[in-house]
Amino acid sequence: MTTVPRTIRLAPLAALLTAAALLTACAPQEEGKTSGAAAGGCEKGALATKKAGTLTVGTDKPAYDPWFSKDTPANGKGFESAVAFAVAERLGYDKSKVSWVVSPFNKAFAPGAKDFDFDINQVSVNAERKQSVDFSSGYYDVRQAVVALKTSKAADARSLADLKGVKLGAQVGTTSLAAVTDQIRPSTQPAVFDDNDLAKAALKNGQIDALVVDLPTAFYITGAEVTEAKVIGQLSAAGTEQFGLVLDKGSALTGCVSQAVDALRADGTLARLEQQWLADAVSAPVLK
Repeated sequence: MTTVPRTIRLAPLAALLTAAALLTACAPQEEGKTSGAAAGGCEKGALATKKAGTLTVGTDKPAYDPWFSKDTPANGKGFESAVAFAVAERLGYDKSKVSWVVSPFNKAFAPGAKDFDFDINQVSVNAERKQSVDFSSGYYDVRQAVVALKTSKAADARSLADLKGVKLGAQVGTTSLAAVTDQIRPSTQPAVFDDNDLAKAALKNGQIDALVVDLPTAFYITGAEVTEAKVIGQLSAAGTEQFGLVLDKGSALTGCVSQAVDALRADGTLARLEQQWLADAVSAPVLK
C-alpha cells in the first residue's frame, strides 16, 4: 500500500478549516445581540444618526444654569452643553454638525421613538427608565442634598445630628427618600410626596422644615423656584446614582456614545468640565 505523506493528508483538512473560518467571519451576528459599536462601527462623523452627517441632541426648555447658559444649549457654555459638544467631538462631529432640539424632561425617557440621537438633561439612570430607553455610561455622579427655608429651624444645621429633630420630606421611591431613612434617620417619620412639585410646595408653605433632593436639583430649587430657601449641605456617599445620556431603546449609537463618555472620563475631560462649570454653582458642605 502506498503511504501518503502526512503533509498531503493534512492539506484538505487545513483548507476546510480555513473555509469554515472565513464563513464564520462573514456570518451575520445574531439578531438583537449587536451593540452600536459592533453593528456599524464607530467611524467618526459617519454614524447612523437621525440626519446623515449631523448629530441631533435633545434637552428641555428652558435650559437652566449651571447645566446650560442663557437658555442657549448651542453656545457650548454650561456643564451639559460642554459635555454634549465633547461627546460630539469624540464621535467625529464638530460644533457646526451638532443640531439641538427641544425634548421635555419626562418625554425624554418615556416609551416611543425619539427625534434626537441622544438627550442630555440631568436624567438619572435607573432600571425602570432602562425598560423604555437606552443610557450611555454615566457622565455625572449625583449626590443628595438638603434644602431648607432660610427661616426654618433646619436652616442652621451643620450635621446629620442637627437634622434628626426636624420635619423632612422627599419624593416617594427616590434615592432621596432612601438617604433620609438610611443616613439622616430622623426621629419623626419623613413626609413622603408623590412628586417633587408637591414636595416643593410643602417646603414653601412651611409644612416641612427641609427637603432632600439631588444636589443639582437643590441648587435649581433655591435659585429659581423657592428662592426663600437655601442649600444647607450635601450627604456623603449617597449611592451610585448617575446622570446618563438618553438614547432610543436599542439605538445603534448606544455603544459608540458610551465609548465616547468613557474616554472623556478616562482622560479627565469630565472632571475638568465639572470643575469649570459646577464647582462654584454646585458646592455645599458635607453633612456628617
